Amino acid sequence: MKTCTVQEKNTLKKFTDDTFAQASFFFRTLLKERNIRVNGKRVNCDMPLEEGDVVQYFLTPVQEKKPAFSILYEDENVVVADKESGVNSEAVFSALCEEHETYFIHRLDRNTEGVLIFAKNEEAERELLACFRERMAKKVYLAAVLGSMDPRSGTEEAYLLKDEVSSTVHISREKIGEKIVTEYETVEECGGASLLRITLHTGKTHQIRAHLAFLHHPVLGDEKYGDSAANRRLHLTRQRLLSKELTLFPEGNLAYLGGKTFSSPKNLQIPTENA
Repeated sequence: MKTCTVQEKNTLKKFTDDTFAQASFFFRTLLKERNIRVNGKRVNCDMPLEEGDVVQYFLTPVQEKKPAFSILYEDENVVVADKESGVNSEAVFSALCEEHETYFIHRLDRNTEGVLIFAKNEEAERELLACFRERMAKKVYLAAVLGSMDPRSGTEEAYLLKDEVSSTVHISREKIGEKIVTEYETVEECGGASLLRITLHTGKTHQIRAHLAFLHHPVLGDEKYGDSAANRRLHLTRQRLLSKELTLFPEGNLAYLGGKTFSSPKNLQIPTENA
């Protein structure tokens, strides 16, 4: 059993997603079996939560052991995690906070897996945030996409505009919004799809997913910007996108990490209809 206290108004589903990854994995099952209690009362549906509410989760040993992330590297200043798909970055942060003081630096979409870095003190937080802001962090992703890129490698530029109402972004050649730069290299092609190695020269919301969709090569499994017919045909419900590598070039007390690459041991394969 795990007990969590609500810090601000929320919903049970969102609070669970951001606080306790293992319960998030099995949220519907836990509700159906009435294994979640709010202020001591069993609940069987999503509901609003108020500050100070106490939520208790009753998971089986098997459910508790489902991994949400692993630690790739840790020292007195930073911790680098390898997040699983289907896990909110906030839930990784919440779990780390139970072990030691932790500071949020950047996030990955729920269904994007791979490398995340967090700070363990205020000075490391300042230096890491500056590293990302001043583009002294190199981020490399792997993505399985629809079709074949022509040319097989290149660097694409466009402009990204956020739509806060729909929680999406729009890509355009017109100078509206923020400029984005996405570099790609084809690693493999198979069955009408490709595996790309992508280097982000800018790191904007949904940049990879939206930019590749704009280029008519959406990330496979992407339900927001992707090709619905292809996703159904391949039985995909989560985008095939992996934050593979993070290389830092920080200054100050974190200079010892300069040029160090943190790499996820995971790899992506091109989905096939027979997989």
